[in-house]
Amino acid sequence: MSQAYIVDALRTPTGRRKGSLSQIHAIDLGAHVLKALVERNPIPADQYDDVIFGCVDTIGSQAGNIARTSWLAAGLPFSVPGTTVDRQCGSSQQALHFAAQAVMSGTQNVIAVGGVQTMTQIPISSAMLAGQPLGFTTPFAQSEGWNKRFGDAPVDQFYAAQRIADHWNISRGEMEVFALESHKRALNAIESGLFNQEIIETQGLKQDETPRNTSLAKMAELEPVGDAYPGITAAVSSQTCDASAAILVVSETALKKYGLTPRARIHHISVLGDDPIWHLTAPIPATKRALEKAGLSIEDIDLFEVNEAFASVAMAWMKELDCPHEKVNVNGGAIALGHPLGATGARLMTGMLHELERRDGRFGLQTMCEGGGVANVTIIERLKPQAPSNNTVAS
Repeated sequence: MSQAYIVDALRTPTGRRKGSLSQIHAIDLGAHVLKALVERNPIPADQYDDVIFGCVDTIGSQAGNIARTSWLAAGLPFSVPGTTVDRQCGSSQQALHFAAQAVMSGTQNVIAVGGVQTMTQIPISSAMLAGQPLGFTTPFAQSEGWNKRFGDAPVDQFYAAQRIADHWNISRGEMEVFALESHKRALNAIESGLFNQEIIETQGLKQDETPRNTSLAKMAELEPVGDAYPGITAAVSSQTCDASAAILVVSETALKKYGLTPRARIHHISVLGDDPIWHLTAPIPATKRALEKAGLSIEDIDLFEVNEAFASVAMAWMKELDCPHEKVNVNGGAIALGHPLGATGARLMTGMLHELERRDGRFGLQTMCEGGGVANVTIIERLKPQAPSNNTVAS
């Protein structure tokens, strides 16, 4: 089977809700990273086979196949198509999987992958609520088959986050300690310039503006999001934000044709479903199965990115996988850096690739919980640049 390689990965900063990126049209935010990706690499723009973008709540500025419209808004060739993926929070991670599968199958050679989300303009769950004027209270409520199987059990992320905390005996205080560490790691990364190579300036914003200088005392003052969720507050939840990210995925044929240096190889891709009412637990069995299929162990993986949809999700994952926090979300997670839904998968992959290079690591594993009780797992193998041949003769 052919191999799929990552050649480049970049992202915008994460703009906090109503912050520096909040007035950018979603298409233009997506176009920004696509234009940068094409300009940074020597592949002619008309030689791209496809654009695959993740986006959730595809209404308003995010409607109309934003992968295609972003490419066009960037001034790039009409001949390159595009398709938009919605696997909820894992949308751009799934976009990467689709690109890898296309390259591995030999049907495509050069694909721009990524995602975009403007959560200030299009609030989370907008698509879920858009059908209410048409008589659909939720996407599920009027389904006979759904009700027969699940009854009126809540399809609710807060319910799931609290249920996970209770099941794994994770207290609110423990979640707040975890959340504070996420902010500390992100702020340290910013102050140390660790994100400089992966971020492209956007609307004058050069660094993520979502991390906060906070404290356990401030977190303790926050009210829970609801009476039924005593441990879940804004402090232990991912932040809504605005962002986009893009990754260049190519075949070995393209590497040779354009003289590209691969930075990583897609080592493993998989996706697994779990109980949709538990909603956020799928990364646990998905990671276990992915490691088994890849013939790897926790100890073989140098870095993990486990999306911090809520603190309880990542903490339960670490407990079940017996994985030290020192290897997980080392530069902060979505609690500090935000969770721009359709862009998150590409943002996480971009950060993980750059950090593997800084640490001279080999394997990185990324996973995240997704609506409907689903989780993607991607394992990449970082490739070290080849040293010049000793047989080279100087001219």
